[in-house]
Amino acid sequence: MKLETIMMIAFILGLILMMWKLYVFIPTKPLKDDDRTPEATQKLEEIMVACIKAGDTDIKKLFLAMQAHEKFDKEHFWRFNENRLRHLLDDYLFRKKLNSVEEIRSK
Repeated sequence: MKLETIMMIAFILGLILMMWKLYVFIPTKPLKDDDRTPEATQKLEEIMVACIKAGDTDIKKLFLAMQAHEKFDKEHFWRFNENRLRHLLDDYLFRKKLNSVEEIRSK
């Protein structure tokens, strides 16, 4: 056998081994504390709307009010932050075709 053939076989075997090793570590099951699922997003939206209707429209106050809400699970939503709240609020306003937080409060 030629050296080139041996090197090609070793390269192919190494490539197969590397792909298998990567496949083993790719997560295939949803995490139990994943807050990006549709159900978790729906729950966060419900909490957000309830807090807005209670009177909190400033992002910082709304964020603190959501964390203090009785339905807010701190262990499940441990990654929740102000940036996630802004994204959630913008997405909610876009889907409901609303222009401001005040329109959420009035409905």
